[in-house]
Formats: sequence, C-alpha cells, structure tokens
Amino acid sequence: MTKNEKQILHNSITDVADFPKKGIVFKDITTMLNDKVAYKTLMNILYKRYENLDIDYVVGLDARGFIFGGALAHRLNIGFVPIRKKGKLPQETISLKYSLEYGENELQIHKNAFKHKKAKVLIVDDLCATGGTAKAAYELIKKLDANLIEFCFVIDINLDNVKEQLSKLAPVFCVLDM
Repeated sequence: MTKNEKQILHNSITDVADFPKKGIVFKDITTMLNDKVAYKTLMNILYKRYENLDIDYVVGLDARGFIFGGALAHRLNIGFVPIRKKGKLPQETISLKYSLEYGENELQIHKNAFKHKKAKVLIVDDLCATGGTAKAAYELIKKLDANLIEFCFVIDINLDNVKEQLSKLAPVFCVLDM
C-alpha cells in the first residue's frame, strides 16, 4: 500500500466519540463507503493482496464484513459465504456463542456453506477489536472441515494484542492500524 493510498483511507474514516457507549471511540467506516475514491482504493488493495492466492470462498462477518467480503469475492470470482447473527439464515445451520466487547452473541453458518471439504477460506470483517467474532467464525469454519487461509480486517484498533492472539489460529492482515 502506498503512502497516498493509506492517507486516502485514513482520511475517509470518521471517529465517533462515546458510541455505542461512553468511553469508546467508534471507527465509522460508512464515510469510507460513500467516498468512491476511498472505497475503490480499499477494494484495489484487497484484490491485489488476494488475487493470486488459492482461495475458494470469502467469508464475511455480520454485518459490515458483508460489504467488503461480498465485493472482494465478486472481484476474485469466487463464492461468498455470510456468517450471521442467530436467526438470520433460512437453512440448517451450526451455531456458536461467543463474548464480545459489549456482551455476548451467537453466530451461525449454513451447514452447506462450502461445496466441498477442505475449502480454503478468507475471513473478512471491518474491525479487529476484541477478536471474539473472528474466533467464533474460525471455530464455525473448522466445524465444517474448511481451512482458514487468513483473517482480513480493514482496521486494527490494537486492543489487548488481539491480532497476535488471532495469528495463533491463522495469519492476520489489517489494512490500517488505528
């Protein structure tokens, strides 16, 4: 990533103080999404990183991971698989409860998400924060006998060495550190 690309991305993200609760500075990526230059810059960076890797599916995490993951899967000409919060998927699923910064949640994936065993997948999400969602997604993928190639995050907010913890499961790539 060039210095100019990095600056474009940094400038497109808005900090929102005290959201969703007092003391938290939320990194709002909606301003990146509505900036056509910034969004295209990001998607070009991601495409260049993954275009020559042997990946079968991009897995997007509910909900902002869908925005980047779906677009990346399209550019790579591979399948996209959503991992959703409980009760949002219509077919038979497997589930996993996990802890996150603001409480507890549960993720689900369709049992038939991957068309073959040992599928090679990339997990994409917007933030590397507590790691709870990413770890839960990793466990769901493993239960379906797929292999995680890498965790990909748009922003690493550098909490409690989460990136280092996740790297024990699979490589971790973060576009921006904040």
